[in-house]
Amino acid sequence: MRFAFYGGVMSTDDTTAAHAPAGQERTSDPERIRALAHPLRLALLDYLDSVGEATATQCAKHTGETVANCSFHLRLLARYGFVEPAERRGRERPWRHVEARQLFTPDESVPGSVHAVVEFAEIAVRQEADRFVDFLRARADRTELAGQRPAVAMLRESYWATPDEADRINEAVTALIEPLLARSSDPSSRPAGARLMRWFSTSHPDLGYPEAPGPEASDAPKLNSHNSPEEA
Repeated sequence: MRFAFYGGVMSTDDTTAAHAPAGQERTSDPERIRALAHPLRLALLDYLDSVGEATATQCAKHTGETVANCSFHLRLLARYGFVEPAERRGRERPWRHVEARQLFTPDESVPGSVHAVVEFAEIAVRQEADRFVDFLRARADRTELAGQRPAVAMLRESYWATPDEADRINEAVTALIEPLLARSSDPSSRPAGARLMRWFSTSHPDLGYPEAPGPEASDAPKLNSHNSPEEA
């Protein structure tokens, strides 16, 4: 399951799926967003996204939870449209994720929307951070991987950008990944040597610093001979 969280405040008219790009669902509904604010539900969605479809028994084996617990949370996810029943295999009832990227956008005109996104983001960010650290530890302990080129990166940058410029950066990164997403549901399209990759990124303004006044403002910083802003 692929998620995107955009922080721009929207009007209620813009929260319908009809305004979202093709293959994407946009919502500011706090109840639907909170349905994902649970570690096991996110883990189930992640697993289904990786394997295509799975039964509650297979989900339980993967997550270490009970079959009954996985079944309960799968049904709840189905209620909110995140998963759906796949074709039955005899007596087995597999589930699959819904093929759509979920766009969560807080809307101040929808009561509870902003806080719901915060609740979801807190769980998702912690889960992704734990997964990355677990990978680093696991790789360090696996001697058979020594000498192999690890396709892993951790980036940390700070830069000044307007909201429109920041949006363009996020859109550019998404456009690079987009052609590869179909490989999740089509194993025959995966080239030799391909691995299941995990990508997680965040971008946000630092509220500890005010907006730049612009070069035309009377109080804009002046550059000294070393091309750095003069100290006040």
